[in-house]
Amino acid sequence: MRNFLLKIAGIRLGRNVRFCGRSWIYGRGDLLISHDTWISPGAIIFTHESVAINIGSQCDIGPGVEFITGSHDIGTSLRRAGNGFAKAITVEDGVWIGAKSIILGGVTIGSGSIIAAGSLVRSDVPPNSLVAGVPAVVKRSLPL
Repeated sequence: MRNFLLKIAGIRLGRNVRFCGRSWIYGRGDLLISHDTWISPGAIIFTHESVAINIGSQCDIGPGVEFITGSHDIGTSLRRAGNGFAKAITVEDGVWIGAKSIILGGVTIGSGSIIAAGSLVRSDVPPNSLVAGVPAVVKRSLPL
């Protein structure tokens, strides 16, 4: 019954997906989390009806990680948050995202990568890379 209700809400979970503790999913957008992925407590996923969030298999999402698909254009001085928009997020297989990281819309995180704790990911991450910082930058390539 739970999977049926999740499917209606646009949420598809692969086998053995684990939400460990309180996490939140907001919005009416599509969310796909593939098999054997771990979501730690406090994760927040902001979906949007016009884009999807895809999280691959065998990923580990640390505590307090946020996925944010939406943003705004810069508006006039009367209201700086101009027109809203959303961009998709893709996390490929085998990725480890450290605690309290933020993943912004329009980003693809390549397979086998590590996002260091507290990072702000606003651009694509190559496969098998370690990124860190605000904004996140590649620190080194990881062995296969």
